Amino acid sequence: MSTAPSKQHGGEVDGSQPDPATRIWQVVGMIPKGQVASYGQVAKLAGMPSHARLVGRTMSNLPKGSKLPWHRVVNSQLQISNPHNRDLQIRRLKSEGVEFVGARVARGCRWDTD
Repeated sequence: MSTAPSKQHGGEVDGSQPDPATRIWQVVGMIPKGQVASYGQVAKLAGMPSHARLVGRTMSNLPKGSKLPWHRVVNSQLQISNPHNRDLQIRRLKSEGVEFVGARVARGCRWDTD
């Protein structure tokens, strides 16, 4: 018998813990201006280690007009992964002071959560 909740209400599962998308968005909202986090780092901080791809899918479904700093999420090599918004993402990151070394975000701009 499955113990998985069957209904989702207002971003929470069974009224106790936010659903995965909400947890991901909460972490993304905490990434400081001028810094970036990897998909894997966001997954770990959201309590879902090894679910970096879920973070990517969730970010691709971010509601239009969202104020979340989606542009601060990059891949594990500190590169931009989304070819559709690549130029916009780079512009936004540079406007916040994020530095690049070639196609990669400078290591010093990675959000240190340890």
